[in-house]
Amino acid sequence: MIRYRQRQALALVLAALALPTLAPVATAGTTIPEAATDIAASAVIDRAESERRKPLYSVVNKTRLPASEDAHDYFSFAPYWWPDPDSDDGLPYVRRDGEYNEATLGDATDKQRLIDFIDTVNVLSWSYRLTGDERYAQRAVAQLRHWFIAPETRMAPNLRYAQAIPGRVEGRGIGIIESRLLIGLSDSIRHLKPSPALTDETFGQLKQWYGDYLDWMLTSENGRKEHAKRNNHGTWYDAQVVAFARFVDRPALAKRQLHEVLDRLETQFEPDGRQPLELERTRPWHYANFNLAAWSVMLREASALGLTWPEEEADRTRLAAAYRWVANHAANPDDWSYQELHGFDSAIALPNLVMAARHHLLRDDSLLQDNSLLQDKGRIGPLFQRWVQDPDRDSAMAATALLSLAKRPTPLP
Repeated sequence: MIRYRQRQALALVLAALALPTLAPVATAGTTIPEAATDIAASAVIDRAESERRKPLYSVVNKTRLPASEDAHDYFSFAPYWWPDPDSDDGLPYVRRDGEYNEATLGDATDKQRLIDFIDTVNVLSWSYRLTGDERYAQRAVAQLRHWFIAPETRMAPNLRYAQAIPGRVEGRGIGIIESRLLIGLSDSIRHLKPSPALTDETFGQLKQWYGDYLDWMLTSENGRKEHAKRNNHGTWYDAQVVAFARFVDRPALAKRQLHEVLDRLETQFEPDGRQPLELERTRPWHYANFNLAAWSVMLREASALGLTWPEEEADRTRLAAAYRWVANHAANPDDWSYQELHGFDSAIALPNLVMAARHHLLRDDSLLQDNSLLQDKGRIGPLFQRWVQDPDRDSAMAATALLSLAKRPTPLP
């Protein structure tokens, strides 16, 4: 099985990139090599038939119930918490930051099931978009109906019991970060709109689920706690509210959240672009990019709403500095001075840098060092291809992310 930290990086990419197709935007020279998109498209289509035969996923299939004893409630365990070796029964669990407890990904809970469900729908949706084969759309819609709509198998629209910690708490606001994957899923749903398999009734029911979940985020104690977080958790809360609000046709809410999130800029970013709240973690490079990925989501959501965002020059300068800081370190990995639990991979930064340049936050060559990844065509191409072909990564998940980033406009012949 693919190591979770590698899949987590790809899930980050999907959440940040798999957004609705927008009107063409100037890319400030950040063209993704055609060879890389061809590899990505082939990887998705090669995977489609096996994904079409996957069983239907549902939260009711877990083998352990949350505190509510309702199988329809999503349930997961906190990933960085482990049994206490000094306790006879292992309780209460103790925290080991950055060390992923893969036992939390078993059939007992829903996190891996959610990842697999979304991965399957993304592959099927992209395969339908690339080939026009209705079989892929039909199976994608069947998966969506089983997870969100069918009374016997639907997920209740809340994450009340996400990231529970045995011996400590039955669920946490922090668990809301797991639903960031639903941002990319909403794009896959949109891709299915041309198919007769996605009826207006089903599309409306899916939007109703998203709307109910959004209301839970806005009104629940868990939601309020996550919104109050100062680091990437708070940013991803905002990104979800913006994306879900636009998906369910509540643009005023999306615009309000985009305005409010700007208050985080001075808290999260130093004038030179450093992110102290993320750099104190055991995986600082991952978390610096993970937080920026949420900002990248909001850049594109704002564009889809017809906004120039951030509007104020001081806000744009602060956010641009954060992208520039990451760009410079991605281009010069040997200069990275922070201790890393799992090493440093420049490719993680690619999606954020492309989106920052696309939205004119890295539009000036003076913002980047001469050997920046985005300026050096000899380096960016192999990095994108490695991203898709790396055997240690889930190739289909990487491929759908890259296609979303490239926004490939036409099906393969």
